[in-house]
Amino acid sequence: MRFVRSLILCAAVAGLGWPAWASAAQPVPATIDANQATEAQLDGLRGLGPATTRRILAARAEQPFDGWPDLVARVRGVGPALAARLSQQGLTVAGQAWEPAPPQAARAAP
Repeated sequence: MRFVRSLILCAAVAGLGWPAWASAAQPVPATIDANQATEAQLDGLRGLGPATTRRILAARAEQPFDGWPDLVARVRGVGPALAARLSQQGLTVAGQAWEPAPPQAARAAP
């Protein structure tokens, strides 16, 4: 019986340190700029498949992206939700992280 209590106590004490350990294990994303990223770097981002990566590279070859709004407008398959997820993983465009557009003011009734 004493052994069981000791085992439970050890498990409880070990469990107290787990959340700090889990959060410390998450790496800080490296910054990758869409105007300079390689195909392999873009493919490594969650949410980008080979087709979208090729579209980004093709659009960039025509002209570098001015910012996130330019990338979203020129690359089919990249919208605000995906742009936010990619930015959270460290992707920038022209050195800038994704910032969602401010909500439009409600129109006043006439």
